[in-house]
Amino acid sequence: MKRPQFTPEKSCLLAVGISGLIIGAFLFSRLIWSVDNISSFGLCSLASAKARAATDYDATSIQLQSIVHYATSKIVPQQSLAEISITFDVLKTRSPCNFLVFGLGFDSLMWTSLNPHGTTLFLEEDPKWIQKIVEKAPTLNAHAVQYRTQLQEADSLLKTYRSEPFCSPTKAYLRGNYKCKLALTGLPDEVYDKEWDLIMIDAPRGYFPEAPGRMAAIFSAVVMARGRKGSGVTHVFLHDVDRRVEKMFAEEFLCRKYLVKAVERLWHFEIPAANVSQSGGWFC
Repeated sequence: MKRPQFTPEKSCLLAVGISGLIIGAFLFSRLIWSVDNISSFGLCSLASAKARAATDYDATSIQLQSIVHYATSKIVPQQSLAEISITFDVLKTRSPCNFLVFGLGFDSLMWTSLNPHGTTLFLEEDPKWIQKIVEKAPTLNAHAVQYRTQLQEADSLLKTYRSEPFCSPTKAYLRGNYKCKLALTGLPDEVYDKEWDLIMIDAPRGYFPEAPGRMAAIFSAVVMARGRKGSGVTHVFLHDVDRRVEKMFAEEFLCRKYLVKAVERLWHFEIPAANVSQSGGWFC
C-alpha cells in the first residue's frame, strides 16, 4: 500500500468526508438495529431494547475512535472520497460481514469502523509497517504475508500460467498450492477458512520491478470468490487500475463482464461462485 503525501486542504476535506461516512455508518447501523428490535420484541419490550442498545453502542467504540482519528489527523487514506463511497455503499447493505483487505495503512481504521460487528482482516507484506500502524490502532486485525512474485514477472506469469493445471479454474486452490505461483499459499488459516463477502485489493506494492505486485492478490481473490458456498456474489474492489499490470490482470481474472462500477482508479466487480456444471474455458 502506497504511503502518499497530501496537501493540507485535500487532507482536511477528505478527513471531513470520511468522518461523515463513519458517522453515517454508525447512525445507519443504529437505525437498522432499532427497526429490527421494535418489530421483533414489540412496544412492550422497549425497556429491554434500550438496555441492549447501550451494550451495542459500547461495541462500536472503534467507530468513535476512527471519527476522532480522522478529524484530528493530517494523514488520510489514499483513496478519494468518491472511491471510498463505492465500497461504503456495499458495506451498508452487507455489514456485518467478512471483509478481507489486501494492504494495511491510513485507511485501515476507517474500513474496520465501516464494518461494525463484522470481521475485517488486513494482509500486509511489511512486518515493520504492520507494527507502526498497529501501535496507533491496536484493535486492527492484521497479518504479515509473503509473496512469491515480483512485478517484473507479470508478463511472463500471464503468458505461462495456463500451462500449469493447478492454476486452471477447475483445479485452482490456495492453501498448499505451490505448483501455481499465483496462488497465495502462506496465508493465516482464518483467510482460508472464512468466506469473504468483500475483498479489497489495494496492496501489495506494485510500482517498482522488485515489488511483489498485485498479480497473486488478484488471482487468489478470484479463487476465493469462485469457491464461495454461501448465497450471493463476492464483491471485489481493485484500486490503482490506471496501472498496466493491475488492469491487465483484472481483465484476465476478474473479468469485464463482472465489472459493475468504475470510479476514478477503483473498479468494483461482483464475482459469482463457479458453476460446477460449466466445463472448459478459463476465468473470463
